[in-house]
Amino acid sequence: MLAALPYATAAWLFLVGVYGMATSRNLVHAVGCLSVTQSSTYVLLLAVGYRRGATAPVFSDVPTSVPVVDPVVQALALTDIVVGATVTALLLALVVQVDKRHGTVDPDELSELKG
Repeated sequence: MLAALPYATAAWLFLVGVYGMATSRNLVHAVGCLSVTQSSTYVLLLAVGYRRGATAPVFSDVPTSVPVVDPVVQALALTDIVVGATVTALLLALVVQVDKRHGTVDPDELSELKG
């Protein structure tokens, strides 16, 4: 049961973020909900890479027979964090430009963007 908790947490975060994006009436709120959805991937990566009793993958002071966590998962998690922060910053900059140009951050009021 305890082993499934991180996966359930990741699924819950994902669903909460997607629900927030689907029901959002503010572009800033939608970007925040996207960040919540992105955080579910961090939890999922950490759950995949976790090993009970394992140490950091640095072999300078421990023997090679000691179990270590997978460094690839750690690198993927760090890359995910950097990409998430970059996407969030870019989207918030776009929201600021939309607000300057159209005077609103409500997607329903952006009539010029309707096809």
